[in-house]
Amino acid sequence: MTVRELEKYFTDLLKPENFGSDPSMNGLQIQNAEPDTKEIKKIAFAVDACEETALKAAEMGCDALFVHHGLFWGHSEKITGSVYKRISAFIKNDLALFAYHLPLDANNPYGNNYGLAKRLGLSDLEPFGFWRGMCIGVKGKLESPLSLDEITSKVLRPGKTANIVLPFGKEKISTVGIISGGGSEDVETAVAEGLDCFITGDFDHEQFHYAKENAINVIGGGHYETETVGIQLVREKLRSDFGLQTAYIESETGL
Repeated sequence: MTVRELEKYFTDLLKPENFGSDPSMNGLQIQNAEPDTKEIKKIAFAVDACEETALKAAEMGCDALFVHHGLFWGHSEKITGSVYKRISAFIKNDLALFAYHLPLDANNPYGNNYGLAKRLGLSDLEPFGFWRGMCIGVKGKLESPLSLDEITSKVLRPGKTANIVLPFGKEKISTVGIISGGGSEDVETAVAEGLDCFITGDFDHEQFHYAKENAINVIGGGHYETETVGIQLVREKLRSDFGLQTAYIESETGL
């Protein structure tokens, strides 16, 4: 596959045109030298585009990198300092960059939120949580009630721990709302919709007492950790569809 063919594949799969208010410039952010002809033999997947992941992808012999957090966020920047280091790592190694932000959060079934819902075995899935008019999360019901500890262990990868767990609600949880990454404020939506538990990545200090006063359980699984899900699902989908060589780059922030 060429970069152009991959771009069409990811566009068809993730539908970035449905997220026009997302400032993250979804899609192909950096092309390679011959986007119409060079064969992409191996593609790396990571949460973040940065100098570290670009150099690791190049060391692995990859021709492209697919990420959730790209390099460009809707405004111009001088190509100096850290921005120069990041961009030059791609260009010097002829490494293409694909980035999908909200389209990867929201996609059903290959996004972060639906992927987390699948880990929990949620049913009766419905849209949950809107940002600038775009639905990005999901809510649903558990097959049988679970404790907060049981939910936490199912949501996170083996050996990982949540950044914060707030046991302010029911001991046995039946309904859950999920927004990966920075969805702290949507705890208010979870309360308004009568959910037993809200799962996100970051959880802000400002929302602590709100959650406590409204007796809702909260899991802040970590911004990074909750957004490792979609890239892995897209990686598996691509590998299944085309047999393309892939690699996963772990570059944890602990945040």
